[in-house]
Amino acid sequence: MTEVLRRKIDRAKQPQAEGAPGADRGWRLALARATRDAMGMDLEVRRLRVLRVSIAELLEMAPERALVSLLDGPQAGLGVLMVAPNITAALIEMQTLGRLASQPATARKPTRIDAAMVAGVIDRALAILDDTLAEEADRIWAAGFRYASFLEDLRPLAFLLEEESYRMLLADVSVGAGARDGQVILVLPALGRGERITLTTDEAEAAPQFTTSLAAHVLQVDCRLDAVIGRLTLPIRQIMGLQPGDMLDLPLAGVDAISIETMDGRPLARGKLGQHRGMRALKMVEADRVRGLAKAPHRPPPQADPAPDLRAAG
Repeated sequence: MTEVLRRKIDRAKQPQAEGAPGADRGWRLALARATRDAMGMDLEVRRLRVLRVSIAELLEMAPERALVSLLDGPQAGLGVLMVAPNITAALIEMQTLGRLASQPATARKPTRIDAAMVAGVIDRALAILDDTLAEEADRIWAAGFRYASFLEDLRPLAFLLEEESYRMLLADVSVGAGARDGQVILVLPALGRGERITLTTDEAEAAPQFTTSLAAHVLQVDCRLDAVIGRLTLPIRQIMGLQPGDMLDLPLAGVDAISIETMDGRPLARGKLGQHRGMRALKMVEADRVRGLAKAPHRPPPQADPAPDLRAAG
């Protein structure tokens, strides 16, 4: 199984770009929400891979003693959901005991009663997946499926599934803060039969207008800049004792080297202090540096050491 899985991951790298992001995020969210809402149990998707598989490969990759559910989809499409024994047992324990047992149950062949108890969670997860894909291209192949029936054996899948290729969402999950782990595998026809998301003529025409309007509003937002003449480090004791009339020396300050900074202390440029039409004014210098800093990625200011000094800006 390991070699088959590795081979499928390598082969699926290009197809994954076709349909991964929406279905990937949506299925992670759907599994977590469904288990939380239905039975108050936390489920974490530790890893999720989107693969393309044939029926033969699907059967070979199925977890041993998995609970296998057949799914009905758009235009008579059929899908499969397989849940590993550890996860199936956890879902049943939460419904029968209200909590996870102290020790994992011995793996056994799932029954129709097990399937009936898990069916509600499956349908809830699939419904949440539909909602998250409302505006996603992946909706055409990943949405519209619901629980149909339980399969006691994997062998009938070779006759029931008629597609040449399937998309597999293989999720490695854990429940109960890592107390149990296993796989949840969703298999759907690769050729989508669901609804295709299309923009109406009005929406298509309005999209660029909306972008232009949004940009215009954003560019009108006020942005505060601070003109910093100099900085000074003083002991806390001296700062606490400052009185009106006290003089503070700024040895590195200069009216021709004013630092112009954002609210979070990011320097943008330098300027010179002067006058313009009878008012105090700053003359910007080093314009090339302003453009360069604006393009550079922002780095948060370093955290100060817990020393007894405070750094004051004037």
